[in-house]
Amino acid sequence: MTASITPKQLAQLHQLDSSSYLIDVRTPAEYRQMHIDFARNVPLNRLDPNVIAAERNGRANEALYVICQSGARGTQACEKLAAAGLNAVNVEGGTLAWDAVGLPLVRGLKTISLERQVRIAIGIVVLTSSVLATFVHPYWIGLAAFMGAGLIFSGITDFCGLAILLGRMPWNQVAEASGDNAHENTSMSCSLGRK
Repeated sequence: MTASITPKQLAQLHQLDSSSYLIDVRTPAEYRQMHIDFARNVPLNRLDPNVIAAERNGRANEALYVICQSGARGTQACEKLAAAGLNAVNVEGGTLAWDAVGLPLVRGLKTISLERQVRIAIGIVVLTSSVLATFVHPYWIGLAAFMGAGLIFSGITDFCGLAILLGRMPWNQVAEASGDNAHENTSMSCSLGRK
């Protein structure tokens, strides 16, 4: 079972120890829209536990906090990190819960969350499949059935291949800053892009 912490507990912990390490595993576009100022963006599809372990350099026992949009991707990331021997702790409810309790966020350009993109994509495929099955050939209904089976699989395993695929799409990426100031540059662009 994955260890967890509430947003308020993490905020209090960070006030006491500003070296607390928080990884945000959402897509760069979601991170750009809103993120915690001390969070570092490492998208789930690019998360390499060995790289994180090397960066932690002997601090594997210290808690490594993970946040996503609502908690599901954070849990997946924690499982990957824990398998590499890191003490990963998921932030309950993710960035949405952090925002809901009124904790500060850096806000930037608006984007559609990955979860909403998955629902939109599945809706488009099912609607298209139904129309094609009605007007072209009944075999097109198989595409809707495939998407339904995918939803069942995703619900049981908490793994969504479509989310991984959509997370790699160009609209979910942002221009990456180079060097050690990458996090600071991203934060600055978020602040400048505030609406």
